[in-house]
Amino acid sequence: MKLSEIATVSGKGGLFKVVAPTKSGVILESLDDTKTKMVATSSHRLSLLNEISIYTTSKEGTVSLLEILKRIHKEYNNDLGVDTNSDASELKAFLKSVLPDFDESRVYTSDMKKLVKWYELILKFAPEVITDNEEAETTEKEGTKEEKS
Repeated sequence: MKLSEIATVSGKGGLFKVVAPTKSGVILESLDDTKTKMVATSSHRLSLLNEISIYTTSKEGTVSLLEILKRIHKEYNNDLGVDTNSDASELKAFLKSVLPDFDESRVYTSDMKKLVKWYELILKFAPEVITDNEEAETTEKEGTKEEKS
């Protein structure tokens, strides 16, 4: 599974796997143990995770969600040290350790809670989103080095 196959729907908790398009929308399956299905139509606010980024104060202005998920996985793996019930200062310290230049005036505590929740869901139900890309990049880099030799 890829990040482009996972969506979030405004007003609905959790993440959803994009199953198939329909004439009026898209069929989604919840990314949890219940595997409930729903049809998201044009009245739903649907966002694919590969389109989401976090504001920074750097020249680029944003960092993609995939990049942040990879950084979290590299630094914390399975133990984040925070959860969705952590207070704002703990969440801010966590995000600052992963993304030191995040824009504190535009990234809210609710966004940080979503990030933690999404990371936990992806790690549990679609770990290949984070791990396969790292392995593929490492293999690709090694292959490039061998070609140059």
